[in-house]
Amino acid sequence: MKISLQDLTARHATARRDAPHALTGLNVDIAEGEQLAVIGPSGAGKTTLLEVLACARPPASGSLTVDGAAPWSLPRRALQALRGRLILVPQVPPLPPRQRVVTAVLAGRLPSWTLWTALRSLFYPVDIPAADAALDAFELSDKLFERVDRLSGGERQRVGLARALVAPARLWLVDEPLSALDPARAQRAIAALVREAHARGVTLVATLHQVDAALAHFPRILGLREGRLVFDLPAAEVTPELLARLYAQHEDELLGGPAPADNRPQPAPPVVMQCR
Repeated sequence: MKISLQDLTARHATARRDAPHALTGLNVDIAEGEQLAVIGPSGAGKTTLLEVLACARPPASGSLTVDGAAPWSLPRRALQALRGRLILVPQVPPLPPRQRVVTAVLAGRLPSWTLWTALRSLFYPVDIPAADAALDAFELSDKLFERVDRLSGGERQRVGLARALVAPARLWLVDEPLSALDPARAQRAIAALVREAHARGVTLVATLHQVDAALAHFPRILGLREGRLVFDLPAAEVTPELLARLYAQHEDELLGGPAPADNRPQPAPPVVMQCR
């Protein structure tokens, strides 16, 4: 999918009406099948950007077009169809704790299923091989029939990534997918994600705190700070000086802290359902 942002301004989901904008004056064009990473310190507006691209949050001003269409000017049914062609993978995937992993992964196909198929898959998963292959890409095929509440936080994040692989989406929007992974797993997971997106010709936009992973695996990097675009460059042109300016007063985020362990089950996050 092809995306264009023109002088786009947007507010954070929980911001007061008089609060500063989370994004201000963004001008970005993303080609169909392109893979890019968005980096920047906490509070830069990275998650808000993904929500805008996912057609979940309308711009306060400026314009967004997706495949040449302005989402918020479309009829409701057309907007729903457009949303069905993309997938937003949040940092903490909203996975029902008692659900089996195979069912959680295949939920990525909900936009293309009838109601009957969706209900049947809750009891008899309709395409187990597809779920197994998606999990295998992220080294989780042994968890195929495990319950979600028995997974670690990092395993849940990888289940969310596997869900994208089975979805009928042409745009993957992935928010901080490595935050609960140790460095070695993080590198393998992001490499698999970019590899799969490239092989399928899918447009991929991922926000990352791990600057080294972004530079190593993505050909294009967007640097955001305080809601503004600081740079939009090929990874090879992102210098240490640029990164130092981007993360000024946030050097600890640039250097990175100790990685969280990925070997203990974590409490299940609350399940938030969003109707389209």
